[in-house]
Amino acid sequence: MRISLNWLRELVDVTSSPEELAETLTMAGFEVEEIEDRRAWADGVVLGKIVACEQHPNADKLRVCQVDVGKPEPLNIVCGAPNARADIYVPVAVVGTFLSTIDLKIKPAKLRGVPSEGMICSLAELGLLKESAGIHIFDLENPELGSDIRPLLGLDDVILDLTATANRADALSMVGVAREVAALTGASLRIPTTNDVAIHGEKSPNLAVEISELQGCPIYIGTEISGVKIAPSPAWLQQRLQAAGVRSISNVVDVTNYILLEWGQPLHAFDRDRLQSFTGTSDISIGVRFAKPGESFKTLDGQNRNLQPQNLLITASDKPVALAGVMGGEDTEVHEGTQNLVLEAAIFDQATIRRSARAQGLRSEASIRYERGVNQAALTTACDRAIALILQLAGGTATVQKTASSGEDLSFLRSIELRLDRINLVLGQLKRGATGGSPYLEPEEVKNILTALGCEVAATEKARVFAITVPPYRYRDLEREIDLIEEVARLHGYDNFCDTLPSETEPGYLSPEYAQIRNVRSAFRAAGLTELMHYSLVKTEGDNQVVLANPLFVEYSALRTEMLSGLIDAFGYNLEQGNGALNGFEVGRIFWKEGDAKKEADAVAGIIGGDPTVWKWQQSGRDRPLTWFEAKGVLESVFQQLSLAVEYASDSSNGRLHPGRTAALSLNGKRLGIFGQLHPQLQQEKGLPEQVYVFQLDLGVLLGELGRSHNSTRKFAGYSSFPASDRDIAFFAPVEVPVVEMQGAMKQAAGSLLDSVELFDEYRGENVPAGQRSLAFRLIYRSGDRTLSESDVEPAQQKVRDVLVEKFGVSLRS
Repeated sequence: MRISLNWLRELVDVTSSPEELAETLTMAGFEVEEIEDRRAWADGVVLGKIVACEQHPNADKLRVCQVDVGKPEPLNIVCGAPNARADIYVPVAVVGTFLSTIDLKIKPAKLRGVPSEGMICSLAELGLLKESAGIHIFDLENPELGSDIRPLLGLDDVILDLTATANRADALSMVGVAREVAALTGASLRIPTTNDVAIHGEKSPNLAVEISELQGCPIYIGTEISGVKIAPSPAWLQQRLQAAGVRSISNVVDVTNYILLEWGQPLHAFDRDRLQSFTGTSDISIGVRFAKPGESFKTLDGQNRNLQPQNLLITASDKPVALAGVMGGEDTEVHEGTQNLVLEAAIFDQATIRRSARAQGLRSEASIRYERGVNQAALTTACDRAIALILQLAGGTATVQKTASSGEDLSFLRSIELRLDRINLVLGQLKRGATGGSPYLEPEEVKNILTALGCEVAATEKARVFAITVPPYRYRDLEREIDLIEEVARLHGYDNFCDTLPSETEPGYLSPEYAQIRNVRSAFRAAGLTELMHYSLVKTEGDNQVVLANPLFVEYSALRTEMLSGLIDAFGYNLEQGNGALNGFEVGRIFWKEGDAKKEADAVAGIIGGDPTVWKWQQSGRDRPLTWFEAKGVLESVFQQLSLAVEYASDSSNGRLHPGRTAALSLNGKRLGIFGQLHPQLQQEKGLPEQVYVFQLDLGVLLGELGRSHNSTRKFAGYSSFPASDRDIAFFAPVEVPVVEMQGAMKQAAGSLLDSVELFDEYRGENVPAGQRSLAFRLIYRSGDRTLSESDVEPAQQKVRDVLVEKFGVSLRS
């Protein structure tokens, strides 16, 4: 919020410099982002009077003016403004003046042969407007010529651009900031007051207020003011608004904006005659309700708004006339011909206004304050002050005022127990320095701080315990004991407390689980895969998805149930951009529903495809598809680096994968995940190259195996210095029998002497029985303490033959 120091000084005695005040506010939690010193904008610009104005002899669009600035001789100034004429008072930048907003220093010059001794200024050249049609003309009676024009234009001011935290809604008003400054500096506070406004004809049936959504709008005050005259606001009001960054519109609208800035209470003025015309009735019934499906209306910004069910509306005879707490409607706005008003002053629920504004993508000065929570206790004060200012500036009579409320307790008083020992425990010791005294805050110091904040401090029967009554304007902010402790620390000064560190410290370390996750990531990267990261938010598609209640976009309306879709899309996108195949992996979380229960788990998924060769001259420049075994080899290298023995089994349950080239992975009997080639139909739909492979693994199962003792520490095993003895075995086996099962059976049957089993040949075709295939394995036997003899190897080899015949029904060829 932009804080005018001139305005602030009317509310509180500020004696410190702008820089000192900015430092004080910043250290108290109200960051001052910028200090705008307007006094430099017109330093050297004085009030002058054009006593004569003649056409330039050598230019049609220039005039030669004689300007009296209180000196013995008038200044000769050449001016190009179309509104320059004799007998007007204007701002004059004399020679030597520097106009900082346009980066111009005034020097004596000649324009088309005529000397010019200064410049007559527009408001744009003084930094008050972006554009000006001509020079600024003052409406003054018998002013002092040559006097400083800055007080006349409000340029004798300094603006502090202040940012308040979300919990300090009271700081979005001049009164709230003045209270804070008074508490911080001990200065005297002068809160503006208004005598009770006389309302005539309160029992008039022409205005009624009925609230159907009392939770969204606990209080609504509607006041009818008749006989107003719309006109420009006086200079002081325009300058106040302009300093706050608000455009002046008319006296009535400017008053509502002025009260918004002064008290933080949004108001809205309706044109009563337009309300009657819009509703087609002379009796106005103001209501508050949520929007119905299909409703729409046009807001003040000229946009036609399609209303959502979460939009809270102000209605007149059940017709929408305003987005409650956000923006009024164009059809009922105050205009130049307005004569009768209905002034709205209301309190709206914070969450309701936040949802309503977000649904329309619309935020206003009013909605920003309602979202944080306005001071309910000041509602009637702000309303009465607005009525009094409207009557003062626009005339008229307040004829009717109707109020509707939920009937809840509106005292806004809260009592909190505050323990002095708890304060000192949380905040620690003070930097007392040479003054001595207790190293902790004393009861009187705490009492003075909280009293300065407007709290009532009373002793209790318990020793060193206070009963704190929170002021109404801090009702939403001070709710607990720790809130009061924070206020004590703020006002006493954070820099006045000692810097302390914990007495015992412990070096940081990675948890075993996170260390294993790092190992998993490192293993996949070592295999040549790039780590990817996707949003866990996806479109709503499946029945078992966890759907968000308030999604930002349709594309991000649910949580993902698997990770393969994002990887497939990323693979295709990189191909479209000419970046080649994206071989990558991702570690993330998936979510799903089982009935009414919501589940989640960590997973690691990846995608592998494209031509694995670097040079293609041997293939005449054509790409070679990645084979199933090459892709499986990438995954195997990861498992080997992690010392995991993963088993593969045929699987055709996933419809997006090739039914004959998909494997279910298991680890020590637990299902680990799935690996396979994308289904050709899906590959064609996505425009992907041939033979793209994906995998998704259960990270929990993976980490569980890595965390076991035999995997947590790498152990060195010595190499045998004795030669190996190898045997080959060939046989016909049924096609449906997996090789991995046969390898496992051979290892179990041969015993500890068997060092490795390797399939080196597979043949299907001529001379092979139907439904079978010819397989050839090489078995390598080795011992660590001797050279094996035939008598050592042959019994083990015979056991291998026997188990293959008995368990798998193979026909031995050798």
